[in-house]
Amino acid sequence: MVDLRREIRLYLTMRGAALRSALQYRGNIAVMVLAGAAYQGSGFAFVWVLLHTFGTVAGWTLGQIAFLYGMRLLSHALWLVTLDGVTQADGAIRDGHFDRMLLRPVNTLSHLANTSRSLLPYGDLSMGLLIFVLAVTIGDVNWSPGSVLFLILAVVGGALIEASVTVLIAGIAVRVISTWAIRTAAYDTIDTLASYPLGIFGSGIQQVLTYALPVAFIAFLPASVVLGQTDELAVPAALGYLTPVVGVALFTLAYLFWSRQLRHYQGIGH
Repeated sequence: MVDLRREIRLYLTMRGAALRSALQYRGNIAVMVLAGAAYQGSGFAFVWVLLHTFGTVAGWTLGQIAFLYGMRLLSHALWLVTLDGVTQADGAIRDGHFDRMLLRPVNTLSHLANTSRSLLPYGDLSMGLLIFVLAVTIGDVNWSPGSVLFLILAVVGGALIEASVTVLIAGIAVRVISTWAIRTAAYDTIDTLASYPLGIFGSGIQQVLTYALPVAFIAFLPASVVLGQTDELAVPAALGYLTPVVGVALFTLAYLFWSRQLRHYQGIGH
């Protein structure tokens, strides 16, 4: 039986070591964090220009889209901060580092997650917080203890959905080694669709992005519920409350897939 407390303690120990290693180079800290923030900020700047020209997009105002954009960015940053190294699974397999991980008495996924020393995710996190604070300042949200709790759970759920995609691709990498094309297609799809109101698409596309490719659960559906923007949804509004459940379910399935692939791993030399 897995000792969950031990696994969490080991993960936090490795996470702390990775962060301390990254923080040794002070000049690198500012550059990496600012680069991450600038990249994500440029995406929101495009939205601002668009709304300045047209006023609304699919019935969503600047404050509402800032809320949606910030919410998705917080979820994105949360999974990157915790699992960034998993995105480089195929590289670890090719250079033989993955084989060494398998010999250590540590959860392999946890070990892989902490191989990254990049501070870019912290730039994503800072920009997500900034945009979200802006959204709360200029938006009109009826806050209550319940909505705050739901928002926190929804951000975690969105992070788990994105993380599940990464773990799934890492599982594929165990068998096929190179997953660059799959990874790029998946991340580009999420980046393009998860941060904007899906009302700009037709009813059919909304349903595909809910039931087949659950991109809508990352931020659009829960944000629609919190903001009261449910009139134009092509799916039941109640689905917006399921983001935490969907996140846990998808991550569990992805982890089971990953574990199954590990049992069939034969090494790069075979």
